[in-house]
Amino acid sequence: MENLEQLVKQLCNQSEELPWLEFKVDNYNGDMIGKDISALANGAALEEQDRAYFVWGIEDATHEVKGTDYNLQNLKKGNEELENWLRAGLSQNSDFTYHTVTVDGKVVGLMEIKAAVDRPVSFRNVEYVRVGSYTKKLSDYPALQTRLWRRLQTGRFELQTSLGDIELSKALAMIDYGSYFTLTSMTQPSSSEEIAKCLVGDRILVHQMNGLYSVTNMGALLYARRLSEFSSVSRKAIRIIQYEGKNRLNILKEEIDDRGYALGLDDVLRYIEALLPTREVFDGAVRKKQTVYPSAAIKEIVSNALIHQDLAVTGAGPLVEIFADRIEVTNPGIPLVDIRRIVDNPPRSRNESMAALMRRMDMCEEAGSGWDRIVISCELKPVPTPEIILYEESTKVIMSEAKTFAQMTREERLWNCYMHCCVLFVQNESMSNASLRTRFGLSASSAGSISRLIKDAVDEKMIRPVDPNTSNRYMKYIPYWG
Repeated sequence: MENLEQLVKQLCNQSEELPWLEFKVDNYNGDMIGKDISALANGAALEEQDRAYFVWGIEDATHEVKGTDYNLQNLKKGNEELENWLRAGLSQNSDFTYHTVTVDGKVVGLMEIKAAVDRPVSFRNVEYVRVGSYTKKLSDYPALQTRLWRRLQTGRFELQTSLGDIELSKALAMIDYGSYFTLTSMTQPSSSEEIAKCLVGDRILVHQMNGLYSVTNMGALLYARRLSEFSSVSRKAIRIIQYEGKNRLNILKEEIDDRGYALGLDDVLRYIEALLPTREVFDGAVRKKQTVYPSAAIKEIVSNALIHQDLAVTGAGPLVEIFADRIEVTNPGIPLVDIRRIVDNPPRSRNESMAALMRRMDMCEEAGSGWDRIVISCELKPVPTPEIILYEESTKVIMSEAKTFAQMTREERLWNCYMHCCVLFVQNESMSNASLRTRFGLSASSAGSISRLIKDAVDEKMIRPVDPNTSNRYMKYIPYWG
């Protein structure tokens, strides 16, 4: 870490000790330090700080630089080095770095503590938190405990540091800030400092207390010129694979887009469309080529994979696989809503800051109607409504080529029936035998087959009649939750 003297002076300028900041002069009691590391790491998470600080050689009440006579790295607890003893007592999600720095001619000890991730940091299996100027057991403060867990569970990965302690010039060289201003329809300032203020405001950059800058994971994911330069998100690049035939035996093409999502998404979508099978259609006397899949649905599915992925799942990123008869789009993590309510539920994302910024750039749907558009565009093409498959740590969406009613499995027919019913309901309409026949491209002579499908969907508690006493000919249906 650089600019340590400036960092210490900035910390001393704080009006009071904070949940993520502690000052001592020469108190190196091991138990006290262990409990405080736990409390400070948890306090940083509560206050949405990337790190916490424990500083020795500073007067607690006045924040005056006194200097310290000791170096934590030279101290022992019994026969063991104090630093090793502390690390052994702290939970595995704890991490800290100790520095010595000269401030105003006096030696100061500075411990940089990373904020808690995934779960609270504990010391000797007990979790602590700062309450005022005191370190207390977290379990004694249920409200704070609940708020901390909520912070940890909503996912802070997007706002954590991807690359830190860098000069502003380097930060601006590594991200395409010009695209940020273009895509957000903002006027780009003339000076680097004003550009930085805008980027800090949207949490793409963080201006550190030591005067240097860091690029957040969100900043890298959206605007990195090369994701491979940011180790924390390098595996999150979009990967596209085209296979020969209907299985994964032979790969025809493989491409990884190494740019941030905001820079590369349009090109990725064009690349995907170029690999898809086409068919010829006539627009009047003009013959045109169209892909067999709806472009609007492909854009929504790929965008959803980026926005709703679980960024905390390491070693995996968005994957688009193209087969002769289908497209499979996989992302780490599972949806935060029941997939049966994916049409009507308000949007929920683990990555709210990134999702909000992507909406401002018109890269995704803001009103939660993305799946409405997917279903409607697939019905118009027509192709089957995409299937959603949940795994332990990932979600896969499969869009298949056009199939006749006879070619579909029972499960495929039920899913298409249910999604057709859902989309009509959110449009203040109801499903009927006739509307479902139209969805499957069937004539009136197939009314019996559709009636049997509707009965199966009712038996499976996917849909229900609007009025069970209506005659079969005029029966209307809505989703089970309608």
